[in-house]
Amino acid sequence: MVLLLLTAAFVLTIPFGIWRIRTRKFSVAWFAAIHLPIPAIFLVRTGLGIGWMLIPFVIIASIAGQMFGARIFPPTDTKLPLREARQSAEG
Repeated sequence: MVLLLLTAAFVLTIPFGIWRIRTRKFSVAWFAAIHLPIPAIFLVRTGLGIGWMLIPFVIIASIAGQMFGARIFPPTDTKLPLREARQSAEG
């Protein structure tokens, strides 16, 4: 059950990591990309009957999913450069 929860947290956050890397840092869309998967992960955790003791591991799996989505599927459109490219161009 624990492995299923951690896998679900990882997989659910991959699309949000893809979305996050395409948004401006600290914008509303950026915060939404980070926080929208939380209710789904909560429902999976409570549905599996897993308590709060594993929440730190779920957070780690979610962050890993965000990072995986951002690294494996970077923006390909030249109008949407990576956030690092935008920051280096600004200053």
